[in-house]
Amino acid sequence: MQVVNINLSNQRYRTQASLTVYLQTPTPKSPVQDFPALVIVPGGSMTHITAEESEKTAIAFAARGFQTMILRYSFLDEHNPLYPYPLFDFAQAMQTINHHRSSWHLSPQTFILGFSAGGHIAALFNDYWASSWLKGQTGIQEEVLKPTAIVLGYPVIDLDAGFPKEAQTLNRWTDHPERYNASQHVNDNNRPTFTWATMDDPFVPVQNSINYALALHAHNIPQELHLFAHGPHGMDIANSLVAHHVNGDQPHVAHWVDLACEWLLNH
Repeated sequence: MQVVNINLSNQRYRTQASLTVYLQTPTPKSPVQDFPALVIVPGGSMTHITAEESEKTAIAFAARGFQTMILRYSFLDEHNPLYPYPLFDFAQAMQTINHHRSSWHLSPQTFILGFSAGGHIAALFNDYWASSWLKGQTGIQEEVLKPTAIVLGYPVIDLDAGFPKEAQTLNRWTDHPERYNASQHVNDNNRPTFTWATMDDPFVPVQNSINYALALHAHNIPQELHLFAHGPHGMDIANSLVAHHVNGDQPHVAHWVDLACEWLLNH
C-alpha cells in the first residue's frame, strides 16, 4: 500500500489542510480495478487529530475495499473563529479526489466518514455541498463537491446540544452558531446518511445524532441510524487496536464497521 500526502493549503484562506491517501494497487486479473473513495474526517475537538487511531481506521476500511483518505482540516489555533474554514478544506479535498480519480484507481463513488467534531464538519458539508454559498466561496462546482453517501460516528451536530460545553470554546468555533447547527440546515440535497452513536456517550450527547436523524427524516433523505446501549466517546472502530481509554474495546459496538460497509456498498 502506498501512502501519499497531498498539501491542501490555500493562501487565500491561510489554511494548513492536507490529505493523507492510502492507495492500494488493483490485483492483476481481479474484477475489482477501481475502488470507491472514503474520506475520513477524524475527531479531536477541533484542536488536533490522533494520527495513530485515524491510520488504523483507514487501514480497516481499506481492507474492506475502499481507497481511504484522512483529511487534516483547519484547527482552532489557526483561525479565529474557526468556521467556515474546515468546509473550505473539505471542498478542496473533494476537488483533489476528482482530479486524481484515474491515477488513484477510484470508482465514481466518494463516501465520507466523520467522527465527533469531524462528524460536525461532515454533517455540515452534507448540508452545504450544493449551496451557492460554498460554490461562491471556493469556486468549485457542485458536481465535484457532491458526495455519494455519508457516515457519521458519534457526531457533534448542533452547537447548542451539549458540545462544546464552554461558551469560550463555542466562540472560538464560530460567531454565528445558528449557521453551523447542522440539523437546522438539512435540505432536499442532503445525501444518504448512516449514523451511529452510543446512548451513554459522556462528551457528545446522543441527542445530536437524534436531531440530525429527525431532520433527515423530515426531508425524506435515505438513512440508517444505530444507537448502541453503551460505549465511551471516541471509539473509532471500537476494538483493542484503537482503545486509548477504559472500555474503548467494545466488540458489540464494533459491528458498526460491517454494518456501515454493507450500507455504503448498497449505494
